[in-house]
Amino acid sequence: MFLKHLSLTNFRNYPRLELDLPARIHVLQGENAQGKTNLLEAIYYLSTTKSPLTSVDRQLINWQAEQDVIPFARVEGVFERAGAEHSIEMTLVKERQPGNGGEVERMRRQIRLDGVPRRAMDVVGALNVVLFLPEDISLVAGPPSERRRYLDITLCQIDPVYCRSLSRYGRVTTQRNALLRQIKEGRARVSELDYWDEKLAQLGALVLARRLEAVRELGRYVDELHPALTGGKEQLSLLYESTVAEYLAQAAGRKRQAAAPPLLEDSEAAMARWEADFRRALKAVRREEVARTLTVVGPHRDDVRFLIQGMDATVYGSRGQQRTVALSLKLAEVKMMCQRTGQAPILLLDDVLSELDRRRSEFLLNTIANAEQVLITTTDLFCYSPEFLSQVCLWQVVNGTVRPIDAPAVSS
Repeated sequence: MFLKHLSLTNFRNYPRLELDLPARIHVLQGENAQGKTNLLEAIYYLSTTKSPLTSVDRQLINWQAEQDVIPFARVEGVFERAGAEHSIEMTLVKERQPGNGGEVERMRRQIRLDGVPRRAMDVVGALNVVLFLPEDISLVAGPPSERRRYLDITLCQIDPVYCRSLSRYGRVTTQRNALLRQIKEGRARVSELDYWDEKLAQLGALVLARRLEAVRELGRYVDELHPALTGGKEQLSLLYESTVAEYLAQAAGRKRQAAAPPLLEDSEAAMARWEADFRRALKAVRREEVARTLTVVGPHRDDVRFLIQGMDATVYGSRGQQRTVALSLKLAEVKMMCQRTGQAPILLLDDVLSELDRRRSEFLLNTIANAEQVLITTTDLFCYSPEFLSQVCLWQVVNGTVRPIDAPAVSS
């Protein structure tokens, strides 16, 4: 799988860009704030329909386009997957409409896959990418929401059933929370929760099971990758913390259970077990949830822990260790996507070598050497060996323009 052509119109600092990208490793060099990361962001946006840097789509529109009658931005990609050519087009339009005694702005997004209008969830994963940003240290050091978001985006790229179930689960949770508020205010009966508990258990069991399966698979890969990245000095393991398992343990008077047991097989019996556990957990916390008007049990409250030699890297890991954990996880994600889809994802690395020592840098470059397509950004080409640079496509990014360049001469 590789992106053959990228077209940007009014996206971030790119008024206009047309870029052909062969199936090779590409290194994009440029000073800070020239548009290197924006280019990777555009590719990630085509794959996931989300920006890794902002949750506000209007920020993606070039500021100069704001002066147009109808401000808009467009990202288009032509890619090859399993020998077949496809296209994705995403257009953001800022519309002004009357409302509240004046004009209000509304963002409208149009998505086309192979020229046909689609919903966002129907195009996620058509183009698979794995992105590594310097900010990805927050996967380890940040709040649980960062780790849940990572799992959701990763799984949505390779599992359409998960993506649809996750979306429905979110809607049911919102409706259930509204009912909890009505119950506390005396405007609804507690028995009305039974219907929503059933829906939440059905959808939540699938989300939980697929996450557990993914964490177990990622764990197998990091078990190989992390020692290689650390010179054999560290062993990394992944642990999924389930609120369903935790609250059931508390209700039974047992010691707090840190993680749900792994899913052994994706069978009807296993799914029925998770649904039953979910229902029991919801019953156990019903009084608390009414008091808090909040659904406190379920995948939307779960977490993933990274253990280095059995110690929690979120709490005890150094910044360097946390960065290496994030890199191990992303490389494991590449392997899982290859295994699940039969296609190597496009790997996007934003200034990845700047905070890695030589051993980790060499391991990373050796690992990606056989990838079908990789895009790497850097401010300094001399971070890379002449041998490596001689085998890649080199580009220079300056103020929203991209042009090919030759490898720098090696001084004698």
